[in-house]
Amino acid sequence: MKNLTITLDEETARLARIIGEALRKELRHDDEYEAAYRAWRAQKPFPLKGPPQPYPKRVRIGVRARFTSARH
Repeated sequence: MKNLTITLDEETARLARIIGEALRKELRHDDEYEAAYRAWRAQKPFPLKGPPQPYPKRVRIGVRARFTSARH
C-alpha cells in the first residue's frame, strides 16, 4: 500500500471519511456474501427420499380464504 498526502478542508475530509466507511461496510458485506455462497456451493447434494408429493391446494393453505375476504 502506498502513502499519499493531500490537503483537504475539514468538510471534504469529513465527507471522505464517511464515504470510506460506507465503502468498507459494503466490501465487508460482499466478502461475507461470497463466503456464504461458497459454503453453500461446497455442500454435497442429498438424495430425496420417499415418493413425490403433490403441492397442497390453495384452500388448504389458506390463500383462497385470505383473498376472498379481502375482496368483500
